Amino acid sequence: LVDLLHRAALALGPRRSALPSVVDTLLSLLADRGFLDDAVLALGRVRELRVPPNTRTCNHILLRLARERRGPLVRRLFEQVPAPNVFTFNIVIDFLCKEGELAEARALFSRMKAIGCLPDVVTYNSLIDGCGKCGELEEVEQLVGEMRGCGCTPDVVTYNALVNCFCKFGRMERAYSYFAEMKREGVMANIRTYSTFVDAFCKKGMVREAMKLFAQMRIKGMTPNEVTYTCLVDGTFKAGRLDDAFVLIDEMVQQGVPLNVVTYTVQVDGLCKEGKIAEAEDVFRLMEKAGVKANELLYTTLIHGHFMNKNSERALDLLNEMKDKGMELDVSLYGALICGLCNLQKVDEAKSLLNKMDECGLKPNNIIYTNIMDACFKEVKESEAIALLHKMQDSGFQLNVVTYCALVDGLCKAGSVDEAVSHFNKMRDLGLEPNVHTYTALIDGLCKNGCLTKAVALLDEMAGKGLSLDKVVYTSLMDGYLKQGNLQDAFALKAEMINSGLQLDLYGYTCFVWGFCNLNMMQEAREVLSEMIGNGITPDTVIYNCLISKYQKLGHIEEAASLQNEMESVLPSCTIGDAAPGSDG
Repeated sequence: LVDLLHRAALALGPRRSALPSVVDTLLSLLADRGFLDDAVLALGRVRELRVPPNTRTCNHILLRLARERRGPLVRRLFEQVPAPNVFTFNIVIDFLCKEGELAEARALFSRMKAIGCLPDVVTYNSLIDGCGKCGELEEVEQLVGEMRGCGCTPDVVTYNALVNCFCKFGRMERAYSYFAEMKREGVMANIRTYSTFVDAFCKKGMVREAMKLFAQMRIKGMTPNEVTYTCLVDGTFKAGRLDDAFVLIDEMVQQGVPLNVVTYTVQVDGLCKEGKIAEAEDVFRLMEKAGVKANELLYTTLIHGHFMNKNSERALDLLNEMKDKGMELDVSLYGALICGLCNLQKVDEAKSLLNKMDECGLKPNNIIYTNIMDACFKEVKESEAIALLHKMQDSGFQLNVVTYCALVDGLCKAGSVDEAVSHFNKMRDLGLEPNVHTYTALIDGLCKNGCLTKAVALLDEMAGKGLSLDKVVYTSLMDGYLKQGNLQDAFALKAEMINSGLQLDLYGYTCFVWGFCNLNMMQEAREVLSEMIGNGITPDTVIYNCLISKYQKLGHIEEAASLQNEMESVLPSCTIGDAAPGSDG
């Protein structure tokens, strides 16, 4: 077609000067109709015929290519623009920033200035937004300073980008300082500005502050959109404020704000986490009636909810429903399925799904491997757990703190304490700092295997690092001391525990009852029983049977019978037989 136009122009002689404008119109039409490849080919042919397209037409095609994310063509066409102007550079810099190609965007920015093309507010906005989304906050501040130095005045787009990046990376005070600056400079905050703050407050659990800002929006005459409402609905659900969440949803409907798939997903997620699975299903059905199509994330959320509520049958029905709709099963969904199966002690099914992922070319993540490994340990399948660990390492995975915690805990519970200590040390050699749960698991394992000296050393190490000692750590050590007959240290730990604001639970009292019974100190054991009842903790069959059995062996039949009657009145339908763990009578 370009060749035909060229031949026609030659035939027209002096009147062929109209050809460039005709070619520009043709190129613009091709781009507008979506024939981008044809537009680029035609542009190349035009250059060969020495009919220079104007920069405006090139920019038009560039913009279309950028919106379609046609990276290679954007780069190629940019180099062919005869006289790139600020609009040309802005299109490509913005595209590169949105693609996360910051180094290339910076290089183009430098090139722009080098040829004397002055950046404008749009150029700076793209770079500020791109750097901000990647967490390069120092560079963001430098760009703002440079922008002002060049005489460019920040606009609402600039401030929104600044507020967004500082909120996203938890720098709320800095975000608020820019918000205050907006007001001083007379730049009107818009819905996007307020929605960003509402979202940030909700994500930090500061729902009250988010609600105040939401009220301010409406006082200023702004109508919240689906993004604002969805952020606030999500925040109220996560804060356990279900009534407030549903008030907001009703308000959305009354105000004519459409509920999108994200809003419905937030509702389903919030209800599932509260154990209200039937209500979550109701929301799912309402969504379908409203004509909103469920996406993979919503299905994943609902499937995970059913697994958490031990309803694997419905979860698998939803999975089949997804397959019937032609939806892709991604790593997130497989993770939810595997986590659910592991929680239901269906390790073989979970491992089968792991193999299925391999067949589909999907790479499992650390969480998936850790869940299955943890489940294998809980099912007393230590060799399978270790095999999975080796598979992780062979696949190039770097074990993280959570994985090491599951590994140390599993090995300790399996009685392989030396191996657990080895992995604990390896973890530290790799520069990974054990968390409270890892220390707790190892201390518990060491105590159960009589390694109290090592356990106490770890306890001191925890305290030295400022880590909070929890109930499990104290109880494990007290149990270890009591099994050795070391009442003095056991009571010292008990006092320390209570002084730190923690109270003995059922297991802690059980350890003391068993410890005294083992030393034939029955009066003291009975005092522990009275203390726990006085503290509102109901003894279980293990405690009663431990006492009854010991009284019988000591020949104190009346005491045993009295306790038997007490147990039957407190715990109906109980029988003698469940002795405390480790009890030898």
